[in-house]
Amino acid sequence: MSGRLSGKAVAILATDGFEQAELIEPMQALKKEGATVEIVAPKAGEIQGFDHLKPDRKVHVDRVLEAARPEAYDAIVLPGGANNPDQLRTKPQVQNFVRAFAEAGKPIAAICHAPWILIDAGLAKNRRLTSWPTIRQDLKNAGAKVMDEAVVVDSGLITSRGPDDLPAFCAKLVEEIAEGRHEGQSAKARRSEQTVRH
Repeated sequence: MSGRLSGKAVAILATDGFEQAELIEPMQALKKEGATVEIVAPKAGEIQGFDHLKPDRKVHVDRVLEAARPEAYDAIVLPGGANNPDQLRTKPQVQNFVRAFAEAGKPIAAICHAPWILIDAGLAKNRRLTSWPTIRQDLKNAGAKVMDEAVVVDSGLITSRGPDDLPAFCAKLVEEIAEGRHEGQSAKARRSEQTVRH
């Protein structure tokens, strides 16, 4: 099937506790436009999705994070659900994986609680972002410019507030991947890295 994203490969990074709709709907939108999508997780087998607080479907893991290479993908999607990003955010392997996309100028899409991962990866400072309301103070404390909009884009960094924003999130995700690399993304990532080092 051909589409706007034919020939593109996208990683969706998640673990147990991901918000079901925030993984499934972006995956379907990407595949509909012809992208190859891989579920990347810290463990093999399956990961458990949730519909808010209720366990829902399990999703097959295509590639274990340890074996995944950022250069093999054109973009990354970070679904929310409170438990999922909270488990991922402090893992150096996750931080390095996500940071590699920013440094290469590749689109990064994070929804709901997933911007927590951006904080720990050192990618929130001086960026325009949105998120689930309960973590906005965390983003402000990390130096982000927090907005209350359905979807916010800052040089290839795409964020949304939650499941209700998925139509806008998915549309902008496809658009940003179709545009390709964003030099502003890599420049901002380099500045953030220098700030972390000093």
